[in-house]
Parts: sequence; structure tokens; C-alpha cells
Amino acid sequence: MGQRNVSRTVSRGFTLVELLVVIAIIGVLISLLLPAVQSAREAARRMQCQNNLKQIALACHNYHSVYDRFPPSAMVNLRVSSTGNNGSWGVHGRILPYLEQGHLYERIDLSTAWDFQTAIDGLKVPAYACPSDPGSDAIRDAGGGRAKLYPTTYGFNFGTWFVFNPQTSQGGDGMFFPNAFLGFRDCLDGASNTLLAAEVKAWTPYRRNGGPGTVSEPMTVASLQTIVPSAPEFKDTGHTEWPDGRVHHSGFTTTMAPNTLVAHSVAGNILDVDYNSWQEGRNGNTGSSTYAAVTSRSYHEGLVHASRIDGSVTSITESVDLALWRSMGTRKGREVVPSDR
Repeated sequence: MGQRNVSRTVSRGFTLVELLVVIAIIGVLISLLLPAVQSAREAARRMQCQNNLKQIALACHNYHSVYDRFPPSAMVNLRVSSTGNNGSWGVHGRILPYLEQGHLYERIDLSTAWDFQTAIDGLKVPAYACPSDPGSDAIRDAGGGRAKLYPTTYGFNFGTWFVFNPQTSQGGDGMFFPNAFLGFRDCLDGASNTLLAAEVKAWTPYRRNGGPGTVSEPMTVASLQTIVPSAPEFKDTGHTEWPDGRVHHSGFTTTMAPNTLVAHSVAGNILDVDYNSWQEGRNGNTGSSTYAAVTSRSYHEGLVHASRIDGSVTSITESVDLALWRSMGTRKGREVVPSDR
């Protein structure tokens, strides 16, 4: 029998060196693509944040259409000398039916304290949470059977520094304060020049005492720290109670420019804090005046998003001039605000 020539194809695998080269190339490609993916995700989160502020502004407009005024930051009974600590609902609760939350609005009672109302227990309102803020998903349980709450990352404009005097019913220079019945007609600076709401960070630490050493507006962080050198009460729960009408929960002031670091040392740790001299309406008509430095902050690098009274939404850089920022916070300061801000 003759011999047959048998040809065989030998399969050759990758060598270790080739495999390492391929892995290295894939690693380089991933490292190049990852920043682009992260950038795209942040851009999407920024768009969602801006959309939330747009919804909030339109809800306030719809409220105004019904009542011919914007909602008050809180309703305080000044005929009594003592009130509950968490008695009054804020703007967030009052505009619920205009945020497609009519079913929730029908189950709550704005005339009574919100603490123990089961309808809001464990409920997260999507429009009140910036997707870039990691604290917005951390629920707060105050204990004692109170409603468990998700934070809010959007605060309403309470003005520059002074917020409310319960003995005279005088309010600050912003668009919101207790017992206020302000409307478009009261925004003498113009609806396009005045802030309505802006970003704030959930779970912001804040200090509180019986009042500042002076009522003059602090112009720098150093001057604020001089006015409020220490506070007998310190909490890390600012902006964690979205139904609450007090400025440290539902508002911001333009005392400091956006994203300003207001450093405060606690147990050797440096924290970025807010300040509220006195909770509005805490003791009825016998309480002290409220002064607050509640800074607009966000997790968007270098800026915060804000809505104006006219309903427009804008991005404001943290390098904005403080005088300009404050002029945007006043409703009738007669300042001139550049149209591109």
C-alpha cells in the first residue's frame, strides 16, 4: 500500500506576551472612554437637575395663578407665645398638587404639624432630589414615631441675611419668609432678575444659637465666623426635612456666594456648615429674630443651578461676584443685574 501525504493544520494560540499586550490595549481604551462616559452621565444628571428646578418654578407659577401670590415659607401663629417646633409646612408641601403629586396633597393636612402625618412617611418626591447629590437617597428617621423623610436638594430664596422678626411680622428681602403673601407685583427688581430657588446640599451641618452678635450682614466667611464664633447647638441635619418651612431645611440665603466653604471644626474635623440664629416661629411672638447664612451648594463642579421668578433656569458659577449674587436674591433692591447672569 502506498503512503498518503496527510497535511495537518496546527492551531497556534496566543503567547503570554501577546495576551498581555491585548489586555494593555483594552485597559488604555477603557481609560480613554471612562472620562467620556462619566462626563456624559454628569451631563445627564445636570439636565435632570435643571428640569427639577424648572418643574418647581412652574409649580410656584401655578400656585400663584390660583392664589394670586406665592406660598409663604411657613405660617406662624403670632397670637400665641408658644408654638410647636415643627408646626408649619413649607413651600415644598404647598406646591405638591402642581408637581403631579395631587394624590399625596389630598392625604395631608397643611393646617396641622407634619411630623406625624403618615402620608409622607418614607416618601420621596422625585422633583426634590438632585441626582448628583449622594445625600438625597439617605432617609432621615428622627425617631419618636415621626415620619421618616428624604432630604431636599432645592431651597427657596429667603434673601440676604435677615429672615424674620416674629414680634413685628417683618420679613427679609427675599421672595419667601413666614406669613408672606408676596406675588409678581412685589418683585420690583423684575422677575428675570430675582431668584426663586437654587440648589442646596442634603444633610448640611448647621449651627444655631439665640442670635448673632450683630445684625450687620457679614461680608466674608471670616466676618461670619466672628459674628457667630460658636453655637450651643450643632446639628448635621440641614435640608433633611422637605415639608419643614424653616430656612435651614427649605431655603437658602445669599449671604455667601455659591459653594463658599464655611469651615467649622467639630471633633477635629473641618465641616462646611450653615448658620440659622433662631428657628422661625419656634416660640410664637416671643421668639428672637432669625438671621441665616444658608449657602447654595451643589455637587456639580464649579456651579449651582438656580431658577428665577420668571421660571427660567440658569447655571451660576461659584466665582460670581458676591454683590451680584446678593442683588439676585433681593426682590426690591433696585440693583441692575446683567442679562447673561
